[in-house]
Amino acid sequence: MKVSEILKVKGDILYTVTPDTSMLDAVHTMAEKDIGSLVVMEFGTLVGMLSFREVMKTMDRNNGSVGADTVRKHMDDHPITITPDTEVNEVRRIMLEKHARYVPIMDAKTVHGVISFYDVARAVLEAQSFENKMLKAYIRDWPAEGDE
Repeated sequence: MKVSEILKVKGDILYTVTPDTSMLDAVHTMAEKDIGSLVVMEFGTLVGMLSFREVMKTMDRNNGSVGADTVRKHMDDHPITITPDTEVNEVRRIMLEKHARYVPIMDAKTVHGVISFYDVARAVLEAQSFENKMLKAYIRDWPAEGDE
């Protein structure tokens, strides 16, 4: 299974901010949309990611406040990216190795979406459930001895 198949199910809604967005506005957007990450875009180009992890680190440094800084100061400015053709097993490996919960999907310079660890886990579970049903149906229809 490829990332493009997960995107077909998930959809292509992409929530973005600019590096000059205030952290407070970014956190409000994340809370309002019930999302764990924002893609940071500048002049149509991906320049970073802001996730729950960066927000928590910011709050820790500011004694519980997001402060008055902009996203630029706190974003991950070198996010790991994948392509729509990346295999899901490769995505799982990358996300586990890099401790990444959200990964942008890029095709050349175009951002197609963001895939979360939850999205990957759900896709793998659904694929395994389908395979399990197919195997059970195959076993159930197995010819009895003497029927051959």
